[in-house]
Amino acid sequence: MHHRFQQLQEFVNSLEDDFRKFYEKGVMSAGTRLRKKMQELRKLAQEIRVEIQQVKQEKKGVKKEVSPEAGTEPEGEAKPESETTE
Repeated sequence: MHHRFQQLQEFVNSLEDDFRKFYEKGVMSAGTRLRKKMQELRKLAQEIRVEIQQVKQEKKGVKKEVSPEAGTEPEGEAKPESETTE
């Protein structure tokens, strides 16, 4: 499995003790730690999102360079209809 998934999984698993302490035992300092760790999780998730987008763009660029198809329009651009059915 990809190292980013493992990194994310390990990070989430590391939160378990503080979740129990806060929600089951009412330890307020565990709640403070959780809030801090959740912010770190948010940053990690954003890093992964950016990385995914970069990989997608790289693969898209490679695909266009390797197998350009003549006469195709780039994604998102519609071809004008030359025939009408009226």
